[in-house]
Amino acid sequence: MRKRGKQTWYYEHSIYLNASATVVGPKEAQGPLAATFDKTYDKLHCEENNWELAERRLMKNSIDICLNKGNKTKEQVDLLLAGDLLNQNVTSNYVARSLSIPFLCMFGACSTSMETLAIGSALVDAGFADHIIAATSSHNATAERQFRYPTEYGGQKPDTATCTATGGGAGLVSKEKSVIRIECATIGKVMDYGTKDPFDMGSAMAPAAYDTIKTHFEDTGRNPAYYDLIVTGDLSSVGSPILKDMLKEDGYNMEKVHNDCGLMLYNSDQKVFAGGSGCASSALVTYGHIVQALQEGRYNKVFIVATGALMNPIMIQQKESIPSIAHGVVLMREEGVS
Repeated sequence: MRKRGKQTWYYEHSIYLNASATVVGPKEAQGPLAATFDKTYDKLHCEENNWELAERRLMKNSIDICLNKGNKTKEQVDLLLAGDLLNQNVTSNYVARSLSIPFLCMFGACSTSMETLAIGSALVDAGFADHIIAATSSHNATAERQFRYPTEYGGQKPDTATCTATGGGAGLVSKEKSVIRIECATIGKVMDYGTKDPFDMGSAMAPAAYDTIKTHFEDTGRNPAYYDLIVTGDLSSVGSPILKDMLKEDGYNMEKVHNDCGLMLYNSDQKVFAGGSGCASSALVTYGHIVQALQEGRYNKVFIVATGALMNPIMIQQKESIPSIAHGVVLMREEGVS
């Protein structure tokens, strides 16, 4: 691996995404990307007795399906990289317990999908592993209980609030050739513009997305037109315009190529406030819709920038501002590979 510019990693070997899988809850299954998901549940409990067990099932299902699609057993996987939103990453830890795969737990809040994919690719590139699973999950009810109010409370929310996506996503990474090559990754910095409202994650995370995307352009010498799609994680209808305005001031016009996973997941008439969020937001769109579009040749070059708010309830109660981070990964369609 070699570094280009300030923050961008280029993988020296050809690193591939061999398989991916997505598992979702009922609201996501009713959205416009429903056909791209591997498994759906029609109730938030996902056939379990509580929300936390439901989230655990979502992640485990996605890993199992990913391995099956990649024709691998868990014994053939050298390392699992996973993270989630719950205290001490309990979803990932308990899933890792059930799999008995060497495990590195990671946390980047809602940026975890690209953090695990970027670092997993680097470890394969360096020869520390042959096959890695990168996984993440979130669940609407577990996130509401931990970060805001339990759903039973019935608290009112402003229009700037986002709806945590319910789902799990996993990707299998190796040097074995496939249609999708993982070309490079731009690792983000923690940014904080002083936003303190936990019901406005879009405004809090937009500066981190801006910094990572701008740095990526500077490091690579590219511009928005180079990509078929530049997608952010969960800036929502609030944060996405802020991001585009910030980049436009630096001469980067993103209007034709930008979209946001939190907006792509749901129909406009679904009750999700400003859009989707959570670790699963970018994972579901990436490992479902984007992977399929690359495989089918509808996209050739995609830059996925997952964003995360690095706060917890205690910090919010202490009136701290909300730091955020964004990590970006470039996926390329490899011609001539079946």
